[in-house]
Amino acid sequence: MQQTISTVADIKQKIEAGRKLLLAGDEEALRSLPKGDWIAGTIPYFIAADKGGMVSREMICATDITDYTAGIEIAVYDANGLARIYTEGPKHGFSFIILPAASKTHLSFALNAPNYKDFGVRPLIGWVAGVHLSDLGKKTPKVVNGQTGEVLEDAALVLQAQLPPGKVAEIGIINLFEQGDGDILSFGSDGFSAKDVLVNGEKRNFAAYIMKNKLDTKLPLVADYYGAMVNISFQDVDEVEG
Repeated sequence: MQQTISTVADIKQKIEAGRKLLLAGDEEALRSLPKGDWIAGTIPYFIAADKGGMVSREMICATDITDYTAGIEIAVYDANGLARIYTEGPKHGFSFIILPAASKTHLSFALNAPNYKDFGVRPLIGWVAGVHLSDLGKKTPKVVNGQTGEVLEDAALVLQAQLPPGKVAEIGIINLFEQGDGDILSFGSDGFSAKDVLVNGEKRNFAAYIMKNKLDTKLPLVADYYGAMVNISFQDVDEVEG
């Protein structure tokens, strides 16, 4: 699949040409796009092949799947409907999901997806929408349905792609990080925030543990989920309240 970091004008041309696109960009840039066969999530942070990590409120990251698909449909799921996401996926193809970070829908998917019927049977990939760090508390992550123009704060957008005959989708994970040989951290409750942590089985205040051990919160925690290494990033550490 071809991925580019493009101007709004270039993306408009692709949409008007009927290209099928997966998009990421700042909310204002996404709102300026015409309707078409695309879905998007808000985020101004990208990784470019020639520039590495970059931030832009004007550019849009686009993955063009037109030449690899026989057709697409776009579905919207709330937290209550997410359990159907695998059973309703294309039998010969793949689905691409975008969820707004920290929304009820995101939390439901993160906690319950392994228990959904047909989990892992039909290929599903995707990412989580966000906002510029300076907008935290001011703006909310959103997803955009290009076919209808809807901008949603608490729903999952899923692009269901049919593949042509003779083609199959195979999903893999590339993770630049790996688990270290330090303390084993466990958490007693589900969610996106934690006050306490079990450090090698001993209950500790998580913020105090981070500060005492001078953990670099620019690096993620790496968790083992059924043998897959999954990164959990830090957004903020409350050094006062813990």
